[in-house]
Amino acid sequence: MAETWTSSSVDAHLDWTPGSGRQALAHAIRTAIRDGRWQPDAVVPSTRALAADLGVARGTVTRVYADLAAEGYLRTAQGAPTRVATAGAAPLSSPDPAHVRGARPRWTLMPGQPDPSLFPRDLWLAATRRVLAHTPNDTFGYGEPRGSLVLRNTLAAYLGRSRGVLADPARVVVVGGFSHAVTVLGHALADLGMHEMAFEDPSIDRFRQVATAVGQRVVGVPVDGDGLVVAELDSPSVVVTPAHQAPLGVTMAPARRTALTRHGALVIEDDYDGEFRYDHHQVGALQALAPERVVYAGTASKSLSPSLRLGWLVLPRFLVDPVVAALRRTGMVPPTIDQLVLADMISSGAYDRHVRRCRLEYRSRRDRLAAALPAHVVPHGISAGLQLFVPLSPEQEAAVPAAAARHSLAIERASPHAIRATDPLTGLMIGYGAPTKPSFAGALTALLGVLGDIGV
Repeated sequence: MAETWTSSSVDAHLDWTPGSGRQALAHAIRTAIRDGRWQPDAVVPSTRALAADLGVARGTVTRVYADLAAEGYLRTAQGAPTRVATAGAAPLSSPDPAHVRGARPRWTLMPGQPDPSLFPRDLWLAATRRVLAHTPNDTFGYGEPRGSLVLRNTLAAYLGRSRGVLADPARVVVVGGFSHAVTVLGHALADLGMHEMAFEDPSIDRFRQVATAVGQRVVGVPVDGDGLVVAELDSPSVVVTPAHQAPLGVTMAPARRTALTRHGALVIEDDYDGEFRYDHHQVGALQALAPERVVYAGTASKSLSPSLRLGWLVLPRFLVDPVVAALRRTGMVPPTIDQLVLADMISSGAYDRHVRRCRLEYRSRRDRLAAALPAHVVPHGISAGLQLFVPLSPEQEAAVPAAAARHSLAIERASPHAIRATDPLTGLMIGYGAPTKPSFAGALTALLGVLGDIGV
């Protein structure tokens, strides 16, 4: 977490990823000084204190301080604390401080994002070495459009045991994340004469925009405490988040799950954070109830990193060929090496161990967030995922952007994700997965400041 030491007059929050090395740490401190977060003449944290907080060797911090002193960013003196230099560390230009703050908030609680510092660099590197040591030469040619058979076999087994999905490798295709999945499915359904795609209301707006961009007509279906109101569905296909509705956080009730699979519409099940359930056992995937009427979609974006652009679809038989044809048209195939590395991590058990570690971390953050909220604020939804929804009045939600700017916090309101134009649900989507571990406490403090400012 971000700390303030008694021996220091600066808040030592740094935009630095653990394990990224001495040069990256030096760059983060230079940036903090240039941005004005480390003020001229302020006492900086001791080498021992900063090393302990960042989890690096004290000698690393000592060398960084020495380098920055030589560059003119820091000032050292025998027997005196190290300070930020009063001159010589300014940027070449002097941007407006308000513009700098507006361009990049100091803290983030944006939803739908994992902590980037939790990416398992050591596990990924070890798996990459194993793959490169044993993969045949033809791996480095053009890949199979539906994805590596090794990964598809591995996913079929993994999804069966972890999410209850009925998966045959011949019905699994690898895609570049959920946005790519919606693009491919939109094209494939249009080829079959299906030009309307329903989404939950509210739902994440960028996926609706993707569907619209590929020619699908998007309509909304209301969501209540039991999930999608199936009686309101009148479209040939529908995108749902039954395990943990985004953004409201509710789970689709058993009666609704049964009704949806019997409705007749093609169901696209976005299991976007199915690994992260904290209160009790996970709810199995909807797909198992009707594998010929449900498309199961998952990704590694929340469990590993969205930058990998790795996802997968488990398809009904009638959709396999149309989806493969659409995949060929999009021309996007996730790198085969990355597919094989993921397969290796899953088959070796490293992926499961990593997910368990992340689950403990995110559960701890959710508990801390829930405990810190004012007593009268009751989050919606189950204890799961990387975000929670806090309802607000329309007036309170409207005041959020200005309050968030004052506290330098990036956070997202719920109303832009509503489809209905009148009386949209208002509130905050608080993404407790987004901050790095050292910055979570600071982000939480900023959130409480925002809530206080808007009268919550």
